[in-house]
Amino acid sequence: MTRGGWLDRYRDGEREQVWWELRQLGAAVREPRFEAEARDVCDEMARRARSNVEILVARLTAQGFRFHSNDADAAPVVPLRPPGDEITELVAALEGEYGPIPFVVSSWMRIVGDVWLVGTHPEWPDSDHADPLVVELEGSRYQGYSTLDYWASEREAWQEESLDAVGSPGFVLPVAPDRLHKANISGGAPYGFRVPDGCADGLFVTDHVGSFVSYLNLVFAHGGFPGFSDGAGVAKIKRALSQGLLEL
Repeated sequence: MTRGGWLDRYRDGEREQVWWELRQLGAAVREPRFEAEARDVCDEMARRARSNVEILVARLTAQGFRFHSNDADAAPVVPLRPPGDEITELVAALEGEYGPIPFVVSSWMRIVGDVWLVGTHPEWPDSDHADPLVVELEGSRYQGYSTLDYWASEREAWQEESLDAVGSPGFVLPVAPDRLHKANISGGAPYGFRVPDGCADGLFVTDHVGSFVSYLNLVFAHGGFPGFSDGAGVAKIKRALSQGLLEL
């Protein structure tokens, strides 16, 4: 695990092994001898993820997909919003308030931006039931509303609930509706990241808890829609969407 090894190996296709090594380090990945290249790997992951999202948005648009809000209004939504001018300050404020955040999270914030793939496909009316990819850390589509204020209110509610909970696993920073809310159905808690977390990869909490990178690989393998959907022709649509997407 020497400097000059991880990034080259990641680019050469040893991605699973590189992630395994980074995860084994835990928070020690922040030691000076590891940190710079570990962050480089996470930045490369984010660039590959952004390329995948851009391809998915283009393919869905060409297929007549309408990106819209997850409510009765179905208001149009821009599916990919690049990071804003103040994203570096937001990353610093997030770490200042919640402690260390995984490198993959700061890389996503700085390189990818906010992603919202909820909507309606003309040949797949219930595509919103297939848990479309949503990751909104900057909250850029909520004009005049502070993401930091939202997170603070969610943490306050969690703190009140956790007073009565034995062995509470920690605060989950919410970044997406759960799979039911995406389909405008009353559901559970939002998806999000367990914080604080000083590791390279992060724990992403959905219906399950696991690596954020593993979650993204699952999402892209299913064309941005990892959930089950029983419509005719859905498998064909997913295969067309996922073709040639980059593994992270």
